[in-house]
Amino acid sequence: MGILARFKDIMSSNINALLDKAENPEKMIDQYMRNLNSDLGKVKAETASVMAEEQRSKRALNECSADIEKMQSYAVKALEAGNDDDARKFLEKKASLAEKEAELQQAYSLAASNAVRMREMHDKLVSDIGELEARRTMIKSKMAVAKTQERLNKIGSSVTGANRSMSSFDRMEEKVERALDEANAMAELNAEPKDDIKDLTAKYDSRPDVEDELAALKEQIKNKE
Repeated sequence: MGILARFKDIMSSNINALLDKAENPEKMIDQYMRNLNSDLGKVKAETASVMAEEQRSKRALNECSADIEKMQSYAVKALEAGNDDDARKFLEKKASLAEKEAELQQAYSLAASNAVRMREMHDKLVSDIGELEARRTMIKSKMAVAKTQERLNKIGSSVTGANRSMSSFDRMEEKVERALDEANAMAELNAEPKDDIKDLTAKYDSRPDVEDELAALKEQIKNKE
């Protein structure tokens, strides 16, 4: 009863809702499958036992029916031989066997009914386990996709963070360049004013004449001679 009750609970419940509450759906469904396969082994053993009981009941019923036919046959032979007492004994035995046959028939009907029910439950359990195996494969595939998506989401968050860091870096670089431009501008403002008159007078200052210097050198050389 425990096996069938657990089987009924699992198959009638919303397994997806149960998995939603689980911390690890893969482990949970694997445990369900282990339990069901363990139950299947027990159901098989119980089904085999019930079917064996059906065969035993059928055999006992058939043997009893055969004995009744024998008693009937012996009663006829006894009457044909003129032995009424023997015929009476055979008929009394037949009546006793007929009562037993009724009990055996009832036992066989119950055993046959139980065998049919157990076989149906066994076959349904096998079928539902096969269905759950397929669902387990699907659920695990979905879990693998979900885990991949989760990793991609984390990578996406990292990329977004990197983009924010790059944007911050760009702003800092722009700020530094602006400070440098301001410093250069300040240095230019602090420099001495340019004296345009000084430059202008230098333009008209006399410069040594090369030809005069050359003539002077020649004169010096000539005097030395």
